[in-house]
Amino acid sequence: MSPAPQRYPAGFSLLARLLHWLMAAGILAMLFIGVGMVASVSERHQWLMQIHKPLGVALLALVCIRLATRLYKGTPALPSAMPAWQRQAAHASHVLLYALMFAMPLIGWAMVSAGGYPVVVGNWLLPPIAPADAALFAWLRGAHRYLAFLLFATVLLHLAAALFHGWIRRDGVLQSMTRGR
Repeated sequence: MSPAPQRYPAGFSLLARLLHWLMAAGILAMLFIGVGMVASVSERHQWLMQIHKPLGVALLALVCIRLATRLYKGTPALPSAMPAWQRQAAHASHVLLYALMFAMPLIGWAMVSAGGYPVVVGNWLLPPIAPADAALFAWLRGAHRYLAFLLFATVLLHLAAALFHGWIRRDGVLQSMTRGR
């Protein structure tokens, strides 16, 4: 008789870990670039925008791959000793992170489209995904800004929880993303 298939992998796959850390660096860069853009009216603003747009599109592509990998490969089981409220908080925070990782670039793209500006990635001109409309642009700009604050706060909580599991509980949760075990 063959053993029952394992529902949860022992750790995150190499691809999942690579996508996680690439996106972590990209998201942090985007948050700081965004702060630099709104704090500047000089030519530096244009330079930062030229980095921000294609990086946002790249992060959107990466989160699509990341979600597909997560659904296909699964995720490691949380420790059985973890309280139910922590399991629920972990699930809710991951749902929020994924929602924000999709929403931020899409809202940014729609905002730029509503402003009548092109989104150029390399030699490709991406199509607008919203009509050119000043009121819509203003609304999307506010949404993009406030969701960036929410994303930053969520990333900080995610980091705090990871360090709590790695340094205090030492239950393998952090190791599953750093070493795959």
